[in-house]
Amino acid sequence: MVYRSSNSGTNMATTIASVHLLFLVIMTSRFPFHKAACIETEKEALLKLKQGLLDPSHRLSSWVGDDCCKWRGVVCSNRTGHVIRLNLRSLEDDGIDGKFGGEISHSLLDLKYLNYLDLSMNNFEGTKIPKFIGSLQRLRYLNLSAASFSGRIPPQLGNLSRLIYLDLKEYFDLNAYSDESSQNDLQWISGLYSLRYLNLEGANLSRASAYWLQAVSMLPSLSELHLSSCGLSLLPPSLPSSNLTSLSVLVLSNNGFNSTIPQWFFQLRNLVHLDLSFDELGGSILDAFPNTTCLEKLKKMGSLCKLKTLILSENDLNGEITELIDVLSGCNNSSLEHLNLGFNKLGGVLPNSIGNLNNLESLLLWDNSFVGSIPISIGNLSNLKELYLSNNQMSGTIPETLGQLNELVAVDVSENSWEGVLTESHLSNLKHLKELAIFKFSLLPDQTLVINISSEWIPPFKLKYLSLRSCQVGPKFPAWLRNQNELNILILRNTRISGTIPDWFLKLDLELEQLDLGYNQLSGRIPNSLKFSSQSSVYLIRNHFSGSLPLWSSNVSTLNLRNNSFSGPIPWDIGERMPMLTELDLSLNFLTGTLPVSIGNLYDLVTLYVSNNYLSGEIPELWELWYGVPNLLVHVDLSNNNLSGELPTSVGSLTALIFLFLSNNLLSGEFPSALQNCTYLRILDLGGNRFSGNIPAWIGQTMPSLWILRLRSNLFNGSIPSQLCSLSSLHILDLAQNNLSGSIPSCLGNLSAMASEIEFFRFESQLMVLTKGREDSYRNILYLVNSIDLSNNALSGGVPEGLTNLSFLGTLNLSINHLTGKIPDKIGSMQRLETLDLSRNQLSGPIPAGMASLTFLNHLNLSHNNLSGRIPTGNQLQALDDPSIYRDNPALCGRPITAKCPGDEETPNRPRGDHQYEDEDGAEVEMKWFYMSMGTGFVVGFWGVCGSLLIKESWRHAYFRLVYDIKEWLLLVIQLNLARLQRKMNL
Repeated sequence: MVYRSSNSGTNMATTIASVHLLFLVIMTSRFPFHKAACIETEKEALLKLKQGLLDPSHRLSSWVGDDCCKWRGVVCSNRTGHVIRLNLRSLEDDGIDGKFGGEISHSLLDLKYLNYLDLSMNNFEGTKIPKFIGSLQRLRYLNLSAASFSGRIPPQLGNLSRLIYLDLKEYFDLNAYSDESSQNDLQWISGLYSLRYLNLEGANLSRASAYWLQAVSMLPSLSELHLSSCGLSLLPPSLPSSNLTSLSVLVLSNNGFNSTIPQWFFQLRNLVHLDLSFDELGGSILDAFPNTTCLEKLKKMGSLCKLKTLILSENDLNGEITELIDVLSGCNNSSLEHLNLGFNKLGGVLPNSIGNLNNLESLLLWDNSFVGSIPISIGNLSNLKELYLSNNQMSGTIPETLGQLNELVAVDVSENSWEGVLTESHLSNLKHLKELAIFKFSLLPDQTLVINISSEWIPPFKLKYLSLRSCQVGPKFPAWLRNQNELNILILRNTRISGTIPDWFLKLDLELEQLDLGYNQLSGRIPNSLKFSSQSSVYLIRNHFSGSLPLWSSNVSTLNLRNNSFSGPIPWDIGERMPMLTELDLSLNFLTGTLPVSIGNLYDLVTLYVSNNYLSGEIPELWELWYGVPNLLVHVDLSNNNLSGELPTSVGSLTALIFLFLSNNLLSGEFPSALQNCTYLRILDLGGNRFSGNIPAWIGQTMPSLWILRLRSNLFNGSIPSQLCSLSSLHILDLAQNNLSGSIPSCLGNLSAMASEIEFFRFESQLMVLTKGREDSYRNILYLVNSIDLSNNALSGGVPEGLTNLSFLGTLNLSINHLTGKIPDKIGSMQRLETLDLSRNQLSGPIPAGMASLTFLNHLNLSHNNLSGRIPTGNQLQALDDPSIYRDNPALCGRPITAKCPGDEETPNRPRGDHQYEDEDGAEVEMKWFYMSMGTGFVVGFWGVCGSLLIKESWRHAYFRLVYDIKEWLLLVIQLNLARLQRKMNL
């Protein structure tokens, strides 16, 4: 949740209000206030207009009777009775059905005195803007924004020479906007020389990219210009003329200029609002000033002292912020109210001069690289309402002067490295505070910031949003929240809170949008009395809550009770009581009983986690009513329970399923054929069950995007289908501990995902993988693990040469099979291989010399085979010197086993044992002399220095005086340098 100040658009609202006021003055100053009758021809024109419009909500039901001046949206001149204003704008209160459609009649031309036309916020369903509007010569106000027109802006609008206000913001139908016919130029605006307000936001002006600035410079009275999201790729380095002297508001956001900030922006001396966000601007902000020093820049930039809003967020701007703040605060009376530099690459320290921006209302500096602490002068910003410093590299303590900002509404200083203690003094005067966020996403135990607020303190504010994460709030639930009865979002994650949720918290009668108390030591039962608003989220992860599962309001959409001590069955009616659930995580608890059938009523469910419990019985036909019904269930994890029976056929209705984890249960039957419908599956884990029969060949065709296939520890038999080789994205194939027979398909070498490196992070959940001789759990780096495990089967034949093509394979385990033949000679090309286990087979021949080039190899097992010849040496094999690696290969010889190869014997007239004893005796003598020398050296060195100091008093005094003088000299040097640094910072 982010607070948005209503004052951020004050300048634009003022301009618009001024334009409206101008119309009122024009329309009322010249004419007396008496009522004139409606003109008959104009009434007929309005009725023809009504006839052409679609009006599903009957907004024009008042358009009856003789006096058209009383009709809704119609304003007549008090003197002449002519229609001068027509306002058919759709309001929010009118709803979707309240939008006009149909056609705009030419009868509008009969309203010859019309000077105000507003057709905005309607739905004309892609019809073109009528060209005849350009013939309404008296128009001074025209608003067609968001009216779902299509095509180009008609150049005839350029004939409206009296037009003061033109708003065509997003005039187009979104469904038709991609058409090339929507590309506009700006040649037509040259005739609008009276124009003061121009808004073309969202219009495709790519054809005008080269000359747009020159075109708008021809409008001498222009005071407000909005050209955001217009496809203007070129930002001119200089102004073509000086006609834009009246410009006060300039919005050019989201155009992708991909340039530096040109100097001419700060030559517009009446500019009060500048928005260049989302424009791919690079370089330093100070590049916009030609001078070299801060003071010289200040002399040249008189316009900046009038600037009230500066928005440069979401760019690639760099450099230090210190000098920029010094420049902005150098005005005698800075007008700056809103400064947004967020989401850039700015660095440096926030200077004390920031306290001189005494009119500042919002300061948004989040997502940069600022360092240092918050300056104490922040307390001078008495008008500040928004302070966002999150996601920087700031550190130090949060100053108590923050508590002086009594207008402050929102504070977010998250994702920095704060330390020290935050007390009620930091918050004591923040009577308007609504949002407070101080958190780090890290779950590391070192919490350097302590929130130490007295349990007796009553805050002067009423928070709506509080997020304290990875800072010390505990040991008890914070009692200073006991009067915060307006909270919508409460996040107290990883804050070392223990004990139970207090009764006073329940009595606040909150209706929460989000409750996050995860990663604490809270205990006890969770009451069912908590209330939640629509689409709310509850996170109670990793606590010690116990008792039965709580069932709250039907509004909850996310329920995460993972890793607690809840027990008993899952409520049988959970699907009826909480029908809006999209995420349900009950894993790592002590739940028993069966899966309730009502889970099948959760049609909006996206993730279902109930792993690591004690659930039993068969999986019911949860999703039998889902066939043909669009569903979003993408992640199902029922692993590590005691579920039995066959997988229900209704799983085939989960056509959006991506992750399916059913491992370590008692499931049986043949491979579930219903999974053929799950064509988007990325991970399929059926390991540790009792599935039997053949592995179906259709996996290779119906699951083309599969990343992980884990079928280990089942009862599958038959051969490995060659169709698995077509799974080009597969990077973990685990078929170990089954009854598979036949040969290993040679085409496994075509698994291209194991022959290339993934260059970006992707989430693949969590999985146990056997690597380096042990089974480890992988989560964040699972996508980097490449493994083939076919061990403990009855496979025969040779090791396919094609496997050596998998240059990024990390684990290859073919142990405990009946493989014969040689180890492939090209095995040295598998450069990323870390684990190689070919043990307990019938392999023969020599160990390839190329194996010594496997520099990543750290686990090797070739035992219990028929290998022969010399064991290769060098590189990584030197470190793998455990003889058990080569055990039970009688024909092998060489290090590290004891069997010698031919030609390795020593000279016969001197047995090896004599050498060994002589070497041992020599080493023993050398060690004795080493210790004797070391002892003698210590005695001489110690007593040579310390002894002389003890015996001769004058030497002792001289030595300690020398130490004292060195200490004093170091302190003096440090103090001088600190004084110089302080003087520089005060300049």
